[in-house]
Amino acid sequence: MIAHGKDVKIFSGNAHRSFAESVCKELGLKLGDNSVVTFSDGEISVSTNETVRGSDVFIVQPTCTPCVNDYLMELLIMIDAMRRASAGRITAVIPYFGYARQDRKAKARDPISAKLVANMITAAGADRVLTMDLHANQIQGFFDIPVDNLHGAPVFARYFKRKFGPDERDDLVVVSPDVGSVARAREFAQKMGVMSLAIVDKRRQKANQSEVMNIIGDVRGKRCIILDDMVDTAGSLCGAAKAIVEIGGASEVYACASHGVLSGPALERIENSVLKEMLFLDTIPLPKNCDSKIIKQLTVAPLFAEAIERIYEEISVSTLF
Repeated sequence: MIAHGKDVKIFSGNAHRSFAESVCKELGLKLGDNSVVTFSDGEISVSTNETVRGSDVFIVQPTCTPCVNDYLMELLIMIDAMRRASAGRITAVIPYFGYARQDRKAKARDPISAKLVANMITAAGADRVLTMDLHANQIQGFFDIPVDNLHGAPVFARYFKRKFGPDERDDLVVVSPDVGSVARAREFAQKMGVMSLAIVDKRRQKANQSEVMNIIGDVRGKRCIILDDMVDTAGSLCGAAKAIVEIGGASEVYACASHGVLSGPALERIENSVLKEMLFLDTIPLPKNCDSKIIKQLTVAPLFAEAIERIYEEISVSTLF
């Protein structure tokens, strides 16, 4: 809990206000008094109803569904408002960083939108960024300001350690959903104390569609846990889970992902999949129509609260990784 609450203030836009309130509760602070409204023509207006002069300001705002671009604009305008109000330092707390998948030129004339968004946040006046599980670690280099990229894997590891006792972990296999996520899966397996690792080899035909080709590793008769950074339409995830059972011969498949984007037919696909359980973190609010018994959400508000306290106190954040 922050000792000098008068020097630190936390504000939120409309993207995930309940998460910001949970972070404030962990810190023993009151959420900052501000309003973010939209004019009839779509313009966003921000009003800050308390002084922030000289304060250490944290703006909590994931750039997520259902209004990715609106939430991004809210964040930029709030940062600008705090800068013009003479805030001492402004940290953009972005639990989910939208546009992160557009981090390179996959083909000719592609934009690198993640870099563009990073430039916009910096130009608006942010002094620091606090986020979680960027789609690619190199995105940190897109910013010319410090970036703290928290990891959600330890939260999932604690959950599964409680679910499966030490005697049951010999029967577990951590599965990477693609070759690019192997490092993340290996780190998760180490935290779980699991020795077995498998990889889903897939070929993506076009955006939001993929075809599972093969399972690398022995999963026959095992309980498998798929770890990913995000789930969008859930096509790749559910296809991987199906292949793990039908091709690999696994007995059960669980899945966990930091960010539940869950667009399009995602909820229906997860509900009709072979998954026993699907875990998300609360970096993004679940869709209002989500009443699935398979889907569970774990909170990372305490982790973000501790990171904010460490940034405020000027002590190491890396120990949280």
